[in-house]
Amino acid sequence: MAAVWQQVLAVDARYNAYRTPNFPQFRTQYIRRRSQLLRENAKAGYDPLIRKQYVKLRWQLLAQRYGPLSDQNSFRAYSNSIRSSRTTLDRMEDFEEDPRAQGARGHRRSVSRGSYQLQAQMNRAVYEERPPGCVVPTSVAEASRAMAGDTTLSENYAFAGMHHIFDQHVDNAVPKVQFANDDKHLLACCSLDGTISICQLVPSPPIVLRVLKGHTRGVTDFAWSLSNDVIVSTSLDTTMRIWATEDGKCIREIADPDGSELLCCTFQPMNNNLTVVGNGKHNVHVMNISTGKKVKGGSSKLTGRVLSLSFDSPGRILWAGDNRGSIYSFLFDMATGKLTKAKRLIVNEGSSITSISARSWISREARDPSLLVNACINKLLLYR
Repeated sequence: MAAVWQQVLAVDARYNAYRTPNFPQFRTQYIRRRSQLLRENAKAGYDPLIRKQYVKLRWQLLAQRYGPLSDQNSFRAYSNSIRSSRTTLDRMEDFEEDPRAQGARGHRRSVSRGSYQLQAQMNRAVYEERPPGCVVPTSVAEASRAMAGDTTLSENYAFAGMHHIFDQHVDNAVPKVQFANDDKHLLACCSLDGTISICQLVPSPPIVLRVLKGHTRGVTDFAWSLSNDVIVSTSLDTTMRIWATEDGKCIREIADPDGSELLCCTFQPMNNNLTVVGNGKHNVHVMNISTGKKVKGGSSKLTGRVLSLSFDSPGRILWAGDNRGSIYSFLFDMATGKLTKAKRLIVNEGSSITSISARSWISREARDPSLLVNACINKLLLYR
């Protein structure tokens, strides 16, 4: 039964680009809702033969409504190729938009994952003829594009008007804005005016829930704890502070071991009692926020001022970027908090690494662990 409902969803996915062309968000919502309903129906134990007949009828109805996508004879081979061990949302068929193919056949060509290599060779000739400077798409990037309905980035992220303006920090720079963990309606931002504000987006209108005051100089960075009940912040006043988000009170103030300006911070993902900070004297320190002391063996020196920090999701690897264009990786000992320097990568000599974001899974096209790096060379860089 699982294979049958996945076949039904796969048919719907192939036609998803034609649904509500002016509302790409609806297409994704529609296909996910279809997936949910089909899974629930599969548990009801309907006759598999009836469900298989439904697949064919669904195909015919969609073809009648939107037109055929490809040779109908390929449907049987396509259906047999579906494996029930993978979800259909990860296996959606890809739409390759070829102007010459559309002119000759009047519709998009559908490309299954099994024919990526052949399709890439066929597409290369088309892409190489495009004018210099054009973005060259790749065959392996079509899965996400198909889910978005073959629309462009500008169409999917079109600016549709100002929802709200928070102006509580209007007189000073705002170094960081970050949503709370798993909460799309709660965010915080820090400012060089020495405060941190916690904002709530719903119900409308959005409001500033509270402002955290205590730092005597600009706040350079902050991080939410895993449960969002605590925020840690670093400041140019050489201290880090621990805040209770519920009432905005400062729980603890900890001075930098080197007496230097603190420029960045991050929680240890698996142990929020440990926080890593980077300072202006080129040092990274692992701090125990309960004792207010640095962890033995939890310090290391970089070539420049430490501007950015990021852990991988298991908390075993720490990356740090400095103002001289270098990214360092460290092995983190979960038992002791000790840091062991691993590798150094020079992105661009003398260019500050202002932000690092580590992800173990970014998209269907980038399944390897990846680092998104913001460097002061007018570029965002993605590293494997």
